[in-house]
Amino acid sequence: MARICAITGRRPVKGRIINRKGQSKKSGGIGTHVTSKTRRKFRPNLQKIRIRMPNGGTKRVWVSVKAIKAGLVQKA
Repeated sequence: MARICAITGRRPVKGRIINRKGQSKKSGGIGTHVTSKTRRKFRPNLQKIRIRMPNGGTKRVWVSVKAIKAGLVQKA
């Protein structure tokens, strides 16, 4: 199952870690150079919580903490 927020639609995003090596020009070197680029994922902070549905029932869904703090969901 994909980890996607049921309220905001937040999902993992692809990115990179960029490793640089060398002394910067500012401190007297010839500049830094990229030595490697490693793939990574930025994952949203999701919590599985019970929320109150509009029809009065409850349901367990993945919700981002940002949505919980903003008050976008009613906890059951």
